Amino acid sequence: MSAIGIKVLLVDDEPDFIETLAKRLSQRKMEVRMAYNAEAALQELASEEAEVVVLDVKMPGMDGITAIKEIKRRHPMTEVIILTGHADLEASAEGMASGAFDYLLKPAVIDELVYKIQDAHQVRSLRVARMKELQKAAKSQKED
Repeated sequence: MSAIGIKVLLVDDEPDFIETLAKRLSQRKMEVRMAYNAEAALQELASEEAEVVVLDVKMPGMDGITAIKEIKRRHPMTEVIILTGHADLEASAEGMASGAFDYLLKPAVIDELVYKIQDAHQVRSLRVARMKELQKAAKSQKED
């Protein structure tokens, strides 16, 4: 499974962390964009879809759980991976219940994050393909 070309949106209120992560993912040929809060992430997604969002749970303004719910409502095919601290494992469980694909504890090991992004992308790709098949079948039924 390749990471090349996966469209990733990183959302975290720690500029140094997110910029370093963006560089490391870009080196793996992912198309990476950044947002420094949930509101900015929603604006980014409205202007250009991301296949996978990597989202911090604890941020000022809109928190990560509310952001997951909003992302999944507006962009149901986008997969969300939560980044959380050890003290926020309860928030991770809530995030998973809200539609997140998976979670990672901060600081994330880059290889583990890459694998989770690849897995999320593969699941998304399968769902998109299945949706296209269903739409095609529904269209052919209408024509008959």
